[in-house]
Formats: sequence, structure tokens, C-alpha cells
Amino acid sequence: MILALESSCDETAVALFDPARGLAGEWVQSQIALHGRHGGVVPDLATREHLRNFPPLLAQAQAEVGLGNVSTVAVTNGPGLAACLAVGVAAAKALALARRVPVVGVNHLRGHVWSPFIARHAAAPAEFADGLAARLPHLGLIVSGGNTVLFVLGADRSVRVLSSTRDDAAGEALDKGAKLLGLGYPGGPLIERLAAGGRPDAYDFPRGIGRRDDLDFSFSGVKTSLRYLIEKLSPAEVAARLPDLCASYQQAVIDALVRKTRAALRQGEGGYRSLGLSGGVANNGTLRAALAALAQRERIECLAAQPRHTGDNAGMIAFAAWADPAGTDRAAGLDLRVEPSAGL
Repeated sequence: MILALESSCDETAVALFDPARGLAGEWVQSQIALHGRHGGVVPDLATREHLRNFPPLLAQAQAEVGLGNVSTVAVTNGPGLAACLAVGVAAAKALALARRVPVVGVNHLRGHVWSPFIARHAAAPAEFADGLAARLPHLGLIVSGGNTVLFVLGADRSVRVLSSTRDDAAGEALDKGAKLLGLGYPGGPLIERLAAGGRPDAYDFPRGIGRRDDLDFSFSGVKTSLRYLIEKLSPAEVAARLPDLCASYQQAVIDALVRKTRAALRQGEGGYRSLGLSGGVANNGTLRAALAALAQRERIECLAAQPRHTGDNAGMIAFAAWADPAGTDRAAGLDLRVEPSAGL
């Protein structure tokens, strides 16, 4: 059994994973309401909340499923907010020391890499290895507030980054766009909700880097374009056109994601067996539908992380610690350090 802790940003999370059965339990304490009052994540407040939240979450896990069979403690040690990561790593070390079991550092992005496969394992744990082999090599897209990454998960379970963003991440662009429009935090879900009542072709926002052979993302242009447009409109006009603005802005971000993913698939010359979608923005219904349609056109399977595994969660950390042992930090032990700027 693997006990996992996640505290890279503003979600305190605990999970217990049984390789023979799947996730035995997941417990999350959100901080959205707290940070929403400040218009974004405040690191000092997030750190304080992690200190408060881990003890009751662990007590709840003990009461509901028991932690007596834990053989490994896995914890996110990067990337993320340094002080927040430090709380989780310190808690994991204490648990590992008290239980005399190993502590394993897991890269947060590696958790997102493996999150689309959690449901497949849960459906048939005994057949997971064969099912995974049939889906590799795998092209994955991680879309979150801090990262936008295209990667390849190879047949040997190695991870290779194909491209990333040159400036803002897609989730960051959505959050900043929402702020420009006078919406709350987190902005992505609010834009999605308003976009449902608008026309995605009402405004023509830029789609990032235009060269077909360039797989890198760029979202600073769409954000700047929205700002210039808002400056030309009166507050009343912005309010009246809000659904159209949200729909068009969201569509520009999604189009950029889909175009680069399609280009990566075609540069792979039919070698990919599956397409994955993960990260916080992967919970966007329009994006999920667009990636599913792309996979169908390319005649490969689309694996999207379950909604509860798209954001910051400990379930994906526990699963990655089991499925990807070569990608974890097992050697450091109690000397495990946080790596706030770690890449995939």
C-alpha cells in the first residue's frame, strides 16, 4: 500500500493506493474559497492551511480505511510553491520515519503524466501491464495553471518532452483573461460557464505561434489581444458581450492546444497508440470534447484523466510512485529535498 501526500500549491491532499485493487481512498481539502477573496493563490496562506489540513486528513484516512498496511510514503517534492512543498515533504518524512518505511519523492508533472491511466488500472488491475503496453507510445498533453506540456510516454515508460509554453501556461491565460473581464478566481471555470451562452466565433483572437512545424505554445498574445479589445469597449459593452468574449477567448486557447497536439500526432507518423489529456484545465468540457474528436479522427484512443484527478491530487502521486518507479526519487530517503522549479 502506498500512502501519498500532495501540497504543491493550494490543495492539501492524501491518498492510499493498493496496487492489487486501485485507490483505496482519497481525501482533499480545497483552499479555493480562501484564495478567491484575494484573486489568486497567496503562498503564505496556502502554507498555513497545509499545516492545518494534513493532521485531520490523515486522521480521516486512518478512521475510514486504516493505514496499517502502508509500505511506502510518496510525496510531491516539486515543482510547486517551495514553502507548500516543504510542508508535505516534512509530513511524509515524519510518517515514513514513524512507520519505518521508505519515503519517495514524486514529480508533480509525472503525476499528471500517469493520471489518465488510473481509471484503466482500476477497471482491471491484473491486466494493467498488458493494457498499458498496448497503449504505448502515448502522446500526452498536460494543461494546467502553471504548465502546458506535450510529451511522449515511450514503450519503456520513459518520458520525453516535445514542447512547452514559451510564456504563459494555458490555465494562466484563462485565469488572467477572467481577471481582465472582471470575473473571480479561479477564472477558467467561470469563463467556461459564461462561454456556454456565447459565440466562439464572435471575436478573432490570436492562436499563438503559427508555424506548423513548431510545437511550442504561446498564450501571451491572446491575453494581450483581449486587454486591447476591452480597452476599446465601455464597461456596459463588456458586460453585454461577456458570453461572446468568454466563448471566443476560450476557443482561441483551445484551438491553440488542439492544433499543436494535432501537429505532434502527425509528426509522429502514426506511431502513437493513444492520446492523453491531464492537468487542471483538462476538466474543461470543450477541451475534452475537442481532444476526443481529434483522437477519433486519428483513430487512436483518447485517455482523459477523471475530473477528480485533473487538479492537484494525491491519487496521481500514489499511482505514479507505483507505475513509474524509475521516475521517482527513491535514493534520497530522509534527505529528500523540495525542487520548486523541477521540470518534467
